[in-house]
Amino acid sequence: MEYRVEELAARAGVAVDTVRYYQSRGLLEAPERRGRVAVYRDGHLAQLKRVRELAGQGFKLAQIERLLERADADGPLLDALVAEHVGGRTFSRAELAAEAGVPEALLAGAESAGLIQALEVGDEQRFSEADLQMARAGLSLMNGGLPIPALLELAQEHARGIESVTERAIDLFDDHVRKAGVRKAGVRGAGRASVGEAEAVSDLFRTLLPEVTRLVALHFQRTLVRRALERLADSGGDESLRDALTASGGSHLAIDVEWR
Repeated sequence: MEYRVEELAARAGVAVDTVRYYQSRGLLEAPERRGRVAVYRDGHLAQLKRVRELAGQGFKLAQIERLLERADADGPLLDALVAEHVGGRTFSRAELAAEAGVPEALLAGAESAGLIQALEVGDEQRFSEADLQMARAGLSLMNGGLPIPALLELAQEHARGIESVTERAIDLFDDHVRKAGVRKAGVRGAGRASVGEAEAVSDLFRTLLPEVTRLVALHFQRTLVRRALERLADSGGDESLRDALTASGGSHLAIDVEWR
């Protein structure tokens, strides 16, 4: 079916200026030109609805550009990424503060430190279940005696370091899993992964994501326990604390990673 820009905008429920802006950002393919008239088709409508869907789930336009560029034809993988990014229930800042049992001002500090991250859903900022879990964990650390400013400073340092590590992890998955499937399809003459192959990549992503998270968490735990034990040995510290650290570093301790 063919649409003029006004008809396309009306079908997608957006303003004409929004259509043109998305097109200028490369999020919408250029229309066919018939003289001075721009002609759009059903594919443009589907693209426009997909961008609006992602924007409604909290992604900024720059993130949508990267998602659509990296995911290429792997629709199931993009769906999996969206599901893990958004999760289930979301919260306003006030709701998150009430659920976590912390003041809103403290959440603002945690957000500035990169410990939690708001999703922009329409004109409202929302927070995910993961943010709730991190806020509760932060509260437990503070209740244990860790000072808030030092904890937020440490969170900022961690956030700076983790960005480059995660980019490299994404590249590994992209090069050795996702693109490998596309290359195999090219050898067979298809040129791109089939729907079934794309779904297999998505399933593997869902399997590997918690395993990578568990690996990182266990490595951090082991390193922290080892360094703490070394300090105690150097200082001749508390035996009961040494026993607790030794027990915490044991292989029997499991890291539970839950994905909604």
